Amino acid sequence: MLTGVTAVLFDKDGTLFDFSASWSAWAAQVLQHLSDGDPARATDMAQAIRFDPERGEFQPDSPVIAGTMDEPVRLLAPLLPDGWSADRLKAYLFRSAAQAAMVPPVPLAPLMQQLRGRNLVLGVATNDAESIARDHLARAGILSQFAHVLGYDSGFTPKPAPDMLLGFAQFAGLNPAHVVMVGDSTHDLVAGRAAGMQTVAVLTGMAGRDDLTPYADLVLPDIGHLPQALV
Repeated sequence: MLTGVTAVLFDKDGTLFDFSASWSAWAAQVLQHLSDGDPARATDMAQAIRFDPERGEFQPDSPVIAGTMDEPVRLLAPLLPDGWSADRLKAYLFRSAAQAAMVPPVPLAPLMQQLRGRNLVLGVATNDAESIARDHLARAGILSQFAHVLGYDSGFTPKPAPDMLLGFAQFAGLNPAHVVMVGDSTHDLVAGRAAGMQTVAVLTGMAGRDDLTPYADLVLPDIGHLPQALV
């Protein structure tokens, strides 16, 4: 049971946006571009980031799912064709990721307005870059609903460390015990527990209920069920 909640802190990918629906097509396009038409290189790159090209989706154990943008750079840079550097790769991934088509699991604007209507402070803590997160939220029409948007490059150690979450609580002037961390991965929930927050898992990422339940106070199908849980 969630009690005394004054703020909701959301992960982005897999939480505000369905992970597979949002990122699988992007990954396929990135691999096609980076492999430069070389099928063997495309296969090696897909294996490196644990992406299944036949099914067109990430495998659940992909380090890219809950990692930062540094993960695909580290994994793909050694496999790049001539003319690509790690810096050029990172710049390309930033540009392409910012334009990726994000698919929300539920209509986001009315949900955020409903939560704000309860005088809840809303925030985002993502292992994506802050600039990319802001682009995605702005295109979804909900950026203005969040008091703070923090990414892995906002000056905090990324999740599963609790630093970003505690930073949000400090910026908002809130007791972490009254904040709910909502996420789709164990990284999100472990960080929430370490920050002393209440934790809610959603099943719109790549992790299953059995993986998330040990770290969550509550498991929901998606964030659309959150208002009923905050009674």
